[in-house]
Amino acid sequence: MQRDVQALNAGDYHPLLANYADDAVLHFPDGEHRFAGDHRGKQSIERFLQEFVAAGLQGEVHDLVVSGPPWRMTMIVRFDDHALGPQGEQLYANRAVLLIRAQWGRVVEHTDFFENTERITHLERRLRERDADPGS
Repeated sequence: MQRDVQALNAGDYHPLLANYADDAVLHFPDGEHRFAGDHRGKQSIERFLQEFVAAGLQGEVHDLVVSGPPWRMTMIVRFDDHALGPQGEQLYANRAVLLIRAQWGRVVEHTDFFENTERITHLERRLRERDADPGS
């Protein structure tokens, strides 16, 4: 997992995406932001990861707990993420717990729980400002 997150931080989401089943579901907290809602299927999860990379988000795995047999595995991941602006200013920082269910090495369900979901909405506002600025 650590190697996949390092690739994601470098802009390559493909190694992480390869871990998802074709019919996987990624549940992300609702809100007024581009990441909100249920992302069903590998194509939808790919679009989510493309947005993650485009937003300049960087993540770090701090803890990983694994339980269960390979056909019904549960993983709990402590994941911190952040984003910096063009001048190096911090746009966003948050802590999350990811609840992941896997079958035979493929993620079938992934749910994110954040310390503060309002921070994601604030990030969305900052990203819209950045995207609207032709000089960025």
